[in-house]
Amino acid sequence: MNVLFLTLLDFSTINENGIYTDLMREFVKDDHDLYIISPTEKRKNEPTRLIDNGKVKILKLQIGNTQKTNLIEKGISTLTLESKFKIGIKKYFDDVKFDLVLYSTPPITLQKSVEFIKKRDNAKTYLLLKDIFPQNAVDLGMFKTSGVKSLIYKFFRNKEERLYKISDYIGCMSNANVEFLLKHNPSIPNETVEVCPNSIEPIDIDISEHEKKQIREKYNLPIDKTIFIYGGNLGKPQGINFLIDCVRANEYNENSYFFIVGSGTEFVKLQYFFEREKPKNAMLRSQLPRNDYELLANSCDVGLIFLDSRFTIPNFPSRLLSYMQSSMPVLAATDINTDIGKVIESGSFGYWCESVDVDKFNQLVNKLCDVELKLKLGKNARKYLENYYSAKNAYEIIIKHLKK
Repeated sequence: MNVLFLTLLDFSTINENGIYTDLMREFVKDDHDLYIISPTEKRKNEPTRLIDNGKVKILKLQIGNTQKTNLIEKGISTLTLESKFKIGIKKYFDDVKFDLVLYSTPPITLQKSVEFIKKRDNAKTYLLLKDIFPQNAVDLGMFKTSGVKSLIYKFFRNKEERLYKISDYIGCMSNANVEFLLKHNPSIPNETVEVCPNSIEPIDIDISEHEKKQIREKYNLPIDKTIFIYGGNLGKPQGINFLIDCVRANEYNENSYFFIVGSGTEFVKLQYFFEREKPKNAMLRSQLPRNDYELLANSCDVGLIFLDSRFTIPNFPSRLLSYMQSSMPVLAATDINTDIGKVIESGSFGYWCESVDVDKFNQLVNKLCDVELKLKLGKNARKYLENYYSAKNAYEIIIKHLKK
């Protein structure tokens, strides 16, 4: 079977670790021919090229800059994505008849490319729904749904509805995502929507206590405290003000320490807070190389997840998986609409509180400083990952539709 995967993720091999590359390897293991469009942004000055590895062909398509740029350039680049993808398909994959097209959100602006392949090849289409846009922008006050300022929202909402319409199947990250999608899009047939969660191919991580001590010393982290790590995007979706309140409230906790590493639009706000108040019980670092971060994360004790309390859409951050892979308990502070807290607590691998309740967060921090409890919850996290969030499980969910 010929499978086409459309993504904005920039990679040149599927041997990297990640929710998409791990899933793609499952298709290759099952002897499918895989074609991928993985773009590279203009700033890198790399011309469009095709990487042909036999069963896997990756088209590195040059596109405009969509990250680390101003809003005007990002907007233009985003709007021209589908035309560039369509041109790339015609030029490099014109003689390939595709059986399945896989694509993820973000972005929602690949609709015409998907539509083109569906019509040309009579291919099945499967949307991996990782983001519900533009509603998430509305929740954070970036878009308006009425008045003159609603024009941008209405434009993207129309693109979103058309993307859903051409999707034969939609894989959501959780049950709450399924319920939200069907409630707010009644035209979508119920039988086309299912849970296809964020998944990885779990790898064994073995770091001795001696190595953990060395890594902590390298990054000037305390040896004798429970290290709570947050790694990933530091933007508006994470509700940085609440994170700052939590750091302040734990400044004199003798048992815990916060380590925050990442990048994003709100990093400067965090940096200013750290420079101004110099919290004694926390450290902020900019984004690290992937291998360095993985070693560091596995030397910490508890994984943190933050989401802005204003969200009405049920987000389900994929960083949860890296914590679980490291056999770490998870402490999530989120809005009330996501079900990530329910999953964490029903799986007995961590705790949840609403991201407006600093006192409850502090109580859970203190609770997770217990050594025996950390070990127990950490083992549960790894077991839950292997049972429910493996890339093989996600592959089976998708491929069953092609076997009918």
